[in-house]
Amino acid sequence: MAPKKRSRVGEDKVEQVKVQATNPTGAGRRRGSFTRSPSFDSKNVVSPLSAAQFPPESFEEMMEEAEDSLADTLGAIVKVIAKHTEPNFSLPWQMRHQASSSSTGFCIEGKKILTNAHSVEYHSLVKVKKRGDDRKYVATVLAIGRECDIAMLMVEDDAFWEGVVPLTFGDLPHLQESVTVVGYPIGGDNISITQGVVSRIDLQQYAHGSIELLAVQIDAAINSGNSGGPAISSDRECIGIAFQSLKGDAENIGYIIPTPIIQHFLEDFEKNKKYTGFCDLGVFIQQLENPQMKAALKMEKSDKGVLVLKVMKTSPAAKVLRRFDVLTHFNGHPIASDGSVDFRNGERIFFSYLFHTMFAGEEAQVSFIRNGEKQSATVTLKPREPLVPSHIEERAPSYFIFAGLVFTVLTEPYMKAEYGDNFDYESPVQFLRKWLTSSREELNEEVVVLSQVLAHEVNVGFEVNNIVLRKVNGVKVKNLRSVVELALAITEAPKVTDEKTPDFCPAIDDNMVKFEFEDDEVSSQLLFPCMPGMYL
Repeated sequence: MAPKKRSRVGEDKVEQVKVQATNPTGAGRRRGSFTRSPSFDSKNVVSPLSAAQFPPESFEEMMEEAEDSLADTLGAIVKVIAKHTEPNFSLPWQMRHQASSSSTGFCIEGKKILTNAHSVEYHSLVKVKKRGDDRKYVATVLAIGRECDIAMLMVEDDAFWEGVVPLTFGDLPHLQESVTVVGYPIGGDNISITQGVVSRIDLQQYAHGSIELLAVQIDAAINSGNSGGPAISSDRECIGIAFQSLKGDAENIGYIIPTPIIQHFLEDFEKNKKYTGFCDLGVFIQQLENPQMKAALKMEKSDKGVLVLKVMKTSPAAKVLRRFDVLTHFNGHPIASDGSVDFRNGERIFFSYLFHTMFAGEEAQVSFIRNGEKQSATVTLKPREPLVPSHIEERAPSYFIFAGLVFTVLTEPYMKAEYGDNFDYESPVQFLRKWLTSSREELNEEVVVLSQVLAHEVNVGFEVNNIVLRKVNGVKVKNLRSVVELALAITEAPKVTDEKTPDFCPAIDDNMVKFEFEDDEVSSQLLFPCMPGMYL
């Protein structure tokens, strides 16, 4: 499915829980050996007259047992301290100043630690600290799931794992179930515990991954620094990871990553030895609740499903589905006219939840109506490949400088660097169109933009920036590498350099390179003398 843009009411906005930039103290604890708190029925309620039935030593033992269980739980929760070095997407040959942050993580089986992906994004150094320990241990980042905002760490020092009881995972919670969020939020160095209840379970847009996945809404406070901390059930089981909250007029609306998403991340890493991502069907759909539309599509009155408006050419569905097919079932699950499927206990959820539970290479059965005829077929799923990526895999952005023209690839980080946090409103229309509604026509396709023109005598008079490049010398641009090949095809060998600043050279011949750009209304052209360029 193509990602839907989350609508906002007033100034309300879903944000990832930002990591806290302070020096921490850490804690680590594990939940596997928790004992459940004893429950009492009416026959066991102790009145003042029957206190002898509940001797002081029994009460003390019960309290000590509960404290030991809580200590085990808190001992598995650690503070994550990271140094980040983010690329400068506006000046891609530079890096930004190094920044520090602190967040939360927790220990799981296999001597691993889970935290949020945004807690270790562009990390140069990650350390963790246990509760009650003054030592910080260096951690290695094993995997980062940007879509689901989960990262896996490993500490090789055996001393770190002494006395740590890892947390175990519980099931997806139910509405009104109590939940405890534990972490190291802003406002102090010691561990913090807040409580609340589960108020909603639905698909939500993940602020870090820009994709809608299953999420649990709770009313416990989630603040900066809580990122990556576990949400604990009354049975001392981890039922989620704190990762974002709703800002603006809303109060006490936080979100946790539920265990089905966590387990998908862990199984993906176990199967592939790396994170491969969540699968996507690769279609744009429309609800089919209008009777006249159903009749026009030769559907029976009892038929339900959603209308396929567009099939991405590089998607799994490209070999099976066509425009104006009506998708009725996915793996045997009937799809309603509003796109929902049965979830649990009378609840319904959008059908993309079904293929988000599957892994790359797995096959799914789809049923559909085409020209009034009911058909079915098998599709082999694979991770989504957006035309405009949300992230660039922990590396510096690629760029190409030719005659002072700086070309780079359109990504969400680039738009955010150019237009700020409100880039989804402030970016040029052609950028937003590519980001929201366009899809890859072929493998490895990229949107190449002219980021800026660095002043030089060869480009005097050209003052343009942030426009989409369409053609070079009359040939359609596929990606940034194709721009390099086309622009330098009639010049000497390209000059590749590791220098941090652009290098300009005089024109070497009288040939000209023609660049054609997209605009909202017209296509513009620029002619430049052929010059050696840089491609990094």
